[in-house]
Amino acid sequence: MSANPDLADDAAATSTHAPPPRAAPVPSGNGLPPWAVQALIACGSLLGGLAIWQVGSAQGWSGFINFANIPTPGEVLDSTLENIADPEFYTHIAVSIRRVMLSFVLAVVVGVPIGLFMARNKFARAALLPYIEILRPIPAVAWIPLAILMWPTEESSIIFITYLGAFFPIVLNTISGAEQTPEVLIRATRSLGASKFDEFRHVVFPAALPSISAGLAVGMGVAWFSLLAGEIISGQYGIGYFTWDAYSMVRTPDIVLGMLVIGMLGTASTVAVKLLTKPMLKWQARAR
Repeated sequence: MSANPDLADDAAATSTHAPPPRAAPVPSGNGLPPWAVQALIACGSLLGGLAIWQVGSAQGWSGFINFANIPTPGEVLDSTLENIADPEFYTHIAVSIRRVMLSFVLAVVVGVPIGLFMARNKFARAALLPYIEILRPIPAVAWIPLAILMWPTEESSIIFITYLGAFFPIVLNTISGAEQTPEVLIRATRSLGASKFDEFRHVVFPAALPSISAGLAVGMGVAWFSLLAGEIISGQYGIGYFTWDAYSMVRTPDIVLGMLVIGMLGTASTVAVKLLTKPMLKWQARAR
């Protein structure tokens, strides 16, 4: 019985054009997912830093960095255990968090609208930008004497100094984001008869959101940086005051503890800001 030549030709064509079998994904050398590898690297880096800190402080290294007066990690741990048993320590943390949150909210409420307005209005930009550029480089510590004279209470002075730290990154990133709105989208909305409000709501503001989000994250970090300067004048409560008081009383383990607490609170609040703004940026994933 002879084979059908048409079937033979079809089989040959199928075998010629069939895609090659997919290769099985090659696992990484350690078989761990990427996030686990990154976590291990981060932990290893932290442990390495702690080891250098321990050896340097215990041996009293005095080269480029003088470790002689720096407490060891064990001494800082003892200070931590002592302070977490003291209710006043939590009062310091709670007061600082309240001050940062209030200052940050004020900076967002004022900075974002001003930044958007300056980006879309040349007159406002020309009138307000010189003030921002002159005041922005002034460090928070330099504001302390004037803040004391300007505001009636120490609390309002601290809020003002912390607010300034958050305000400038927010307003400048908002300006940058709004200015980068594609002009073709602006012309398209106008040609379709959109109002100024619709143009702002559906084009300008969404286009500026990535930069605004970055500005909020940076502003939160700078707010914690400025808080330390502001709480120097507090004289009563706040994690910045706790750190400064520890320096005045030469409690070096408490100094390091205060620094670490400020760093952890700043990191946690910055992550919180990113998580809160992430839902507003879902359109970026859809655009890709």
